[in-house]
Amino acid sequence: MKIDTADITLQLDGQPHRVPAGTTLAQLVEQLGHAPEAVGTAVNGDFVARGQRAARVLGEGDAVLLFQPIVGG
Repeated sequence: MKIDTADITLQLDGQPHRVPAGTTLAQLVEQLGHAPEAVGTAVNGDFVARGQRAARVLGEGDAVLLFQPIVGG
């Protein structure tokens, strides 16, 4: 059986996580069941704004951090 898409391993919140090669940050957020506006994201220590997630393709070994946006009150 031939597999067309190779998987890559990234670090998701400090834990190994496998995704198909070519996965974008926006796709990862969706696959994990998060609403896009409900989480903040960073890749390799750099903040990635919600509008830039679809263009950010994840690579082998990337460190992805999902966090709750801070709201004041």
